[in-house]
Amino acid sequence: MSKAERTRQFIIEASAPIINKKGMAGTSLTDIMEATKLAKGGIYGNFGSKEEICMEAFVYLRSKLANKLDAAVAKGNSAETKLFNLLDVYQNDESMMEGCPILNFGTEADDTNPGMKELVKKAVFSAQKRFYMIVEDGIKNKELSEELDPGQFSIKVFAMIEGAILCGKLVGNQQMVLVLDSIKSEFIKYVI
Repeated sequence: MSKAERTRQFIIEASAPIINKKGMAGTSLTDIMEATKLAKGGIYGNFGSKEEICMEAFVYLRSKLANKLDAAVAKGNSAETKLFNLLDVYQNDESMMEGCPILNFGTEADDTNPGMKELVKKAVFSAQKRFYMIVEDGIKNKELSEELDPGQFSIKVFAMIEGAILCGKLVGNQQMVLVLDSIKSEFIKYVI
């Protein structure tokens, strides 16, 4: 990695948590300068705009989250342990205290930033696919009843978790625990 690539990556990594917490509109260039200890020219020498930094920050945060979730799934040896491991990340990971990047960036990008909207849309489908694959593999391996629809379950669970993350940021973690317990209870009904 060249010095320019390392600097660019440093800016992304230093800016990402701030942008995730304060939002794209709420994060100023000054915030990024303070986080990186770089002058305006050092930042704009590596990025064409704040929007570009925001997009790269989202890709970085989403990748970090996906890696954590994939690692949790990989530790499971059954559909049940894979799902429960995945849900544990959502409940216990420190980075969720600032909110899921898919939710945070998606809220701002819905109609105002088509490029970001497309990135977030892909992330939503990827997250839903993770749940889908757990259920589909569980059905194929005769661990889960065929009555559990992988498509409906994956969409519903993803939406419930993202909603619980939002509620957790506003009113505390109790609602997240309630939602995750509800997901587990429903899932258990289909275990063979």
